[in-house]
This record gives sequence, structure tokens and C-alpha cells, in this order.
Amino acid sequence: MLRVESIYIFIDNEIIEYDGELAADTLVEFLYDVIEDPVEIIDNERELKGFHNIDEDIKLVGYFKSEKSPHFIEYDDAAEEFHPFIKFFATFDPKIAKKLNMKLNEVDFYEPFMEEPVTIPGKPYTEAELVDYIEEHDRPTLRKLEPHSMYETWEDDIDGEHIVAFAEEDDPDGFEFLEILKEVARENTDNPELSIIWIDPDDFPLLVPYWEKTFGIDLGSPQIGVVDVEDADSVWMEMDDDEDMPTADELEDWIEDVLSGKIDPDDDDDDDDDDDDDDDDDDDDDDDDDDDDDDDDDDDDDDDDDNDDDDDDDDDE
Repeated sequence: MLRVESIYIFIDNEIIEYDGELAADTLVEFLYDVIEDPVEIIDNERELKGFHNIDEDIKLVGYFKSEKSPHFIEYDDAAEEFHPFIKFFATFDPKIAKKLNMKLNEVDFYEPFMEEPVTIPGKPYTEAELVDYIEEHDRPTLRKLEPHSMYETWEDDIDGEHIVAFAEEDDPDGFEFLEILKEVARENTDNPELSIIWIDPDDFPLLVPYWEKTFGIDLGSPQIGVVDVEDADSVWMEMDDDEDMPTADELEDWIEDVLSGKIDPDDDDDDDDDDDDDDDDDDDDDDDDDDDDDDDDDDDDDDDDDNDDDDDDDDDE
């Protein structure tokens, strides 16, 4: 995936780099997010429901006494460091905090697609402590490739590779496969070596032909594979369109083989090198055959010359 030149946005003494798709609608939507407040306040049940409906992004929520609380100010300052890429919420309402099962000055961290949050230890927090924690945990087990941050996500690889899953959320098979992915991610959320990028082809219609040609796959059905980010070599899990989706256990076994190195896209490079060596050997054999043919031709020419000399001697006699 080729990176394009970045766009920088200057707002309230902050510089925000836009590192996504250069499409007008995507850029405008990103700008609307930029001008929003870094922290969204949850005041009622409707807003709490909206908070719970967000499951594709990293999000944090804190419970504080008021906007003037020094602990909220630290939280708000930390939010500015990640705005608008990570969503920050807060409440000052004890009833809302009770439904979130939160204590005063506490902050909960929600990883994408996870059912339960993690309470950040060590409250009350300074801005630096919050920033450090988020930076340490900003690579989710399962994350969605978003148009507004696609290049940044792609560059955040593990040892030069990505586990990539293609699935259309609105497609029945795609939805089923995505639910299996979520189950595997929840079971392995403590594994720092595992990070799966989910791509919904509907979000990137212009890139679908490129991906299908580059990876040699059909995105009309769900796919999961491991991709080398440098040369785009890849290995994809075999899935029969006519059969059921792989079970969570089967998918987990395949992922374990990837993480252990049993499945490695670089193995294709080794095969190509072997093929090149075979071609070189064939070329050498052809050269040897040509040399032998040349030697035979030279011998035949010498014999012809000797015969001509004998004929001349007979004529002289």
C-alpha cells in the first residue's frame, strides 16, 4: 500500500497529521471530527447508549466531579494528544457512572470489539500517565482499517507482516466470519504478538481490484491471510465457498501457525529462488550442449580438410 504525501491541520496550537485516503468525503468527515471537542460528555441515557454502540474504535471514559476538577483537566489534556483518532468520553453524573460501574476519578479503556473494559491502574492520573498507557495499548488485537487512518495502520506492522481479514459486514458470510474473528480476538486479547486488521471491501471499492490482483484472491467471499508489507507476498487460509466458515478453533490454529512461523509469506521467495537456480542449471546445460555441438562441427571440418588434401595429392601423381 503506497503512502501519499500527508496533510497537516493546525488547530488550537495543535498540529494534526491526516494520514488517510485522499477522497473529498473522507477528508471532510475527518475535519468535522477535528473541530469537535476532544472529550465528549455523557449526560443522559441516550448518550450512554450511543457510547455503547461504538465498538470499532479505541475509546476511553472517565468519571469526574466536574469540568473544573484538576483530574478532568489532566484527562482532557491527554485527549488532545490523540484527538480525533481515539475517542474520549467523560461523565459527571453519578447515575451514569453507576451504570458504567465506575468510581470517581477512574478511567476505563475499551479495546475495539471487546465486551469488557480495562480500568487503567493508578488513579488519579496525570496527563503523562494516561498518554503512556494509551501508547502502550494502542495496537488492538482486532482493528478495522479506516479510510482516514489507513496508512498509519498499515505501517504499524509486527515484524514486517500483517494478518489481514477481508469481510463485508453487510454480507451474511462476511458477518458470520467477522463474529468468529471477534471471538478469536477476545480469547487472545492478552497476546501482544497478535493484531488482526479487518478490512471491509465496501469501504474501499477502488482498491478491491488491486487487492484481488496483488493477493490472488476473490473478495466476493471472506478471506484471511498473512501479508509481507514490503513485497506484498502473502499466504491465505484455504476456505471453501460451498462449506461453512471455519470454526473459531480452526481459525485460532491457523493464526498460531502464522505466529510460530509455520506459515510464512517469505517461503514463496525461497521457492522462487529455487526455481531461479533450476533455470540457471538448465541454461548451463544448454550452454554445454552448444559447446559440444561446436566441437563436433570443428572435428567434421578438420576431417573434410584432410580429405581435400588427399585428393590434391592424388591429382599431382
